[in-house]
Amino acid sequence: MASNNSPNKQGGPGGPNNKKNLIGFASLVLWALLITMVIQSLYSSSQSSSKVEIGYSTFIEWVEADAVNTLELENSTFYFTLKDGTVLSDLPTSSITDQDVMTQLKLLESESKLTSESFQVVPLSDPNLLTLLKEHNVIYYGVTEPETSYLSSLFFGTVVPVLIMVAAMVLLYRFLFKKMGSGIGGIGGVGKANAKVYVEKKTGVTFADVAGQDEAKESLEEIIDFLHNPGKYTEIGARLPKGALLVGSPGTGKTLLAKAVAGEANVPFFSISGSDFVEMFVGVGASRVRDLFKEAAKMAPCIIFIDEIDTIGKTRDSRFGGGNDEREQTLNQLLAELDGFDPTKGVIVLAATNRPEVLDKALLRPGRFDRRVTIDRPNLAGRLATLQVHTRNIRLAEDVDLNKIAQATAGCVGADLANLVNEAALRAVRLGRRAVNQNDLLASFEMVIAGSEKKGTVLTEKEKKLIAYHEVGHALVAAKQKDAQPVSKITIVPHTQGALGYTMQLPEEEKFLMSKEDLYTEIRTLLAGRSAEELVFGCQTSGAANDIERATDLARKLVTMYGMSDRFGMMGLATVQSQYLDGSMGLTCAPDTAAVIDKEILMIIEDCHKDARKILEDNRAKLDEIAGYLLEKETITGQEMMAILEDRDPALEDNFGATPEPKVIPQPREDSAVSDEQEEASTLTPKPDYSKPDHSEDKGF
Repeated sequence: MASNNSPNKQGGPGGPNNKKNLIGFASLVLWALLITMVIQSLYSSSQSSSKVEIGYSTFIEWVEADAVNTLELENSTFYFTLKDGTVLSDLPTSSITDQDVMTQLKLLESESKLTSESFQVVPLSDPNLLTLLKEHNVIYYGVTEPETSYLSSLFFGTVVPVLIMVAAMVLLYRFLFKKMGSGIGGIGGVGKANAKVYVEKKTGVTFADVAGQDEAKESLEEIIDFLHNPGKYTEIGARLPKGALLVGSPGTGKTLLAKAVAGEANVPFFSISGSDFVEMFVGVGASRVRDLFKEAAKMAPCIIFIDEIDTIGKTRDSRFGGGNDEREQTLNQLLAELDGFDPTKGVIVLAATNRPEVLDKALLRPGRFDRRVTIDRPNLAGRLATLQVHTRNIRLAEDVDLNKIAQATAGCVGADLANLVNEAALRAVRLGRRAVNQNDLLASFEMVIAGSEKKGTVLTEKEKKLIAYHEVGHALVAAKQKDAQPVSKITIVPHTQGALGYTMQLPEEEKFLMSKEDLYTEIRTLLAGRSAEELVFGCQTSGAANDIERATDLARKLVTMYGMSDRFGMMGLATVQSQYLDGSMGLTCAPDTAAVIDKEILMIIEDCHKDARKILEDNRAKLDEIAGYLLEKETITGQEMMAILEDRDPALEDNFGATPEPKVIPQPREDSAVSDEQEEASTLTPKPDYSKPDHSEDKGF
């Protein structure tokens, strides 16, 4: 395995960058030479174009005709002038055979320049020339040039212009590639770290802007205090942690928390993404890592933040010949820099990822990333604090109760809550209100998890009844089971994320553990929609596809991960592969065991299906009553359903503080009337995919 400092690597004496630099410099020199030669040739041609060249015989004839006034010998060439008053007709021109020369002479005569213009002629070896010049009174003389050496003439005539042209082209080359942001080798800054430096006043983020992450802030506050008061820690012998790894699901606020650390510490903040280290050229990423830590050392104490560090920090392997690729060289350099810098200078490295399971073990060991800070989904108090932060600049109506909104948004992360508040503000403006009320917040929450209503979808009466009984089946089975999550809302209005209806369940309190009975309760609730279809209509529809998928997933986890199966007991048969992303798992058992697992899962699903159907059969009258009420209203709350079950008036129930809004029925225009044939054809269009986001709700239809 070649080392990172091998001379054949990028930037070494024989590396590809040096060869490219030499080729680039040679091309610049050649271009400069070419431009210099062109300029010199143009200058020479312009100088020679001002002289009229004639033949030697014509020159002798003009001397004999007493037309020549002066003769000058320079650089082995005769330059002569004619006497004043000379006209073209007086000159013998019979020996001039070149028409171009005659044209030039006529032009000079027309411009009265025939006598003042100099003519040139190439001399021949003529011993009688001096005698002839004396006889016709021609003034002749020679021009003496200063003696210059060949080297000096070559230097000032060729080398100096070339150097000037090379310098001009290099400056232009650097300027252009600096603007473009790329280049070859050192030109253009390919190997330069593209880190953005933030100072406290530029980030504008402090811990006051981060809510719901008290434990994470406590861990990072100690690092900030170490930067401000290192003496009280070094006095007892403690050393400054080199780095902290922020781990959590997408949207929990890892990047926001890192900016808040820089804002609180009041130190320079270097922010760079892991993908910024990866380039097409091998060795550039390692060079950027070196540049980044070198710049940080100059501005210490400071904070370096590497977002999405899993881009370069993945586990190394030797399946494809070892660590010679760009990503692994970058990781090796990062490991060396984390070990090499002096911890007393106050350089802290923060990194964020939502895939810690793929990171290299050498990157996670103490001495590199000493702390692992988990950014969890906020609990009820955290969601309330987060909502308070995001509504600071929002005009709220008097009926807004953020406690109930926090209770309704169990499982949401900070980004979800920020989006919820923004959607509520947009809805208030759209409806012509000047403040956000409770209805806006609840409606925006449903829009975030289920999408907006699809008002153009036309369903047949049979489909509406199927959907209503399906959704009420979920809600009724949930209401009749102990410790089930209470139903919040039931609707048969289609939404943009593919559901023709859904049943939303929201927990009354935070729950961090699930018992075996809780899992069975959830599976029965999911399968109750299919059970209601079979009980009332004697059929099965595709609307239960997502319910079956989720129920099967729960049953599989119950058997393989939670150790709750009577057949396998506490044997672990699967592991989680992406804890903070999709939570997918992979089996760690033999194929024969996997077949037995499938049989165990099937048995659990069949038992829960029978239990759900039994509950519906025992409460058939209430099933019909609630379904009829839902068909009339299209959307009802969980409190309304419980009022029907308890023989109370459903119109008096509360829905997380929301007040009933008048239903606006749009008036149809004459040009938008739909014929019976068109309405019937619209019901024959394929149904959308009955998918749903993961949020404790059923959207089987």
